Amino acid sequence: MSDLKKIIIEKLNQKIKKIFKDKKSKYILLNAPNDKISDISKILPVLKSPTVLPLNKKGWSSLHSVIDDESFWEVIDELKLAGAEDILVCPIEKMVI
Repeated sequence: MSDLKKIIIEKLNQKIKKIFKDKKSKYILLNAPNDKISDISKILPVLKSPTVLPLNKKGWSSLHSVIDDESFWEVIDELKLAGAEDILVCPIEKMVI
């Protein structure tokens, strides 16, 4: 098999694997008091680090991350106990890493 064919097959294989991983992942957004961000960040099974954006409400931020569907309910319960509020979970259509 030529090197070009090997490269094409490997790229296709990677894309197929990504599709299955995307279907098992969810995008999660939540609000939290700034003093809880460190604790909540430790719970989130993130790729590198959660995205943290300040809210218009003083002392609060929004955290964005990716969560595995298999551990969804356990993670949600932990997040709520750690101070997370207004949790929104969305499907992921595509994720490029």
